[in-house]
Amino acid sequence: MRLVQVAVLAKAPIPGLAKTRLIPAIGPRGAARLQRRLTRAAVQTARAAELGPVTLWCTPDARHRFFRALQRATNVNCLVQPCGDLGDRMHTAFRLHCAQGPLLLIGTDCPALRPTHLRKAARALLDGDDAVFYPAEDGGYVLVGLRRPQAALFANMTWSTAEVMSNTRERARTLNLRLREFETLWDVDVPADLARLDAYDREVAA
Repeated sequence: MRLVQVAVLAKAPIPGLAKTRLIPAIGPRGAARLQRRLTRAAVQTARAAELGPVTLWCTPDARHRFFRALQRATNVNCLVQPCGDLGDRMHTAFRLHCAQGPLLLIGTDCPALRPTHLRKAARALLDGDDAVFYPAEDGGYVLVGLRRPQAALFANMTWSTAEVMSNTRERARTLNLRLREFETLWDVDVPADLARLDAYDREVAA
C-alpha cells in the first residue's frame, strides 16, 4: 500500500480544558487523566496502522510536558493547531498534508477505532474515493480522510450537533465527491459513555 498520512487532533490534558463534558462525573483531574489515556491510544492506533507518517496536532500549543513526552516516546511530529473553529483546524491539516498525498484525520475520543479501520479507509482513498468517513453514533464522525483539501466540507459547520454527518454528506454530494462511509462507531464525550468505555476495556482485556 502506498503511503497515507495520519493526523491526530488532541487537546492538552489540562484540568478544566480537556473532556469538559465529563467533568461532572469524574472531575477536572479525572477528565485530564482520561484525555492522556485516550491521546496515547489514538497515537498508538495511528502508528500501528503502519500507513505513513503520523502527526499530532496539539492545542493550545505543543509545549505541554505530556506532548513532549509522547513525542520522545513515539517520534511523532507535533504541530500546533491554528486558531479558528474545528472546521478551520481540520482544513489546515488537510491543506498542509495533502500536498504530500492522502490524509486520514482522527481525534482522540474513539477508543473503538482500531488500525484495521484506518487501513480500510486508506485503501478506499488509494482506490479512488475522494472522501472517507467513519460516522459516530452521536451524529458526527470519528474519522475523515481526503485525497485533496475540501474547504467546503468544513466551512461554517455547526459542530457538536447530531446533524454534522448528514450535513457533511450533503455537502459531499454537492461537491460531486466520491464518498465512502464505513460502519458507525462510538466515542467518549458525555458521562453516559464512561460505562461503555469500562465495558470495552474489560472486553479488550479478556
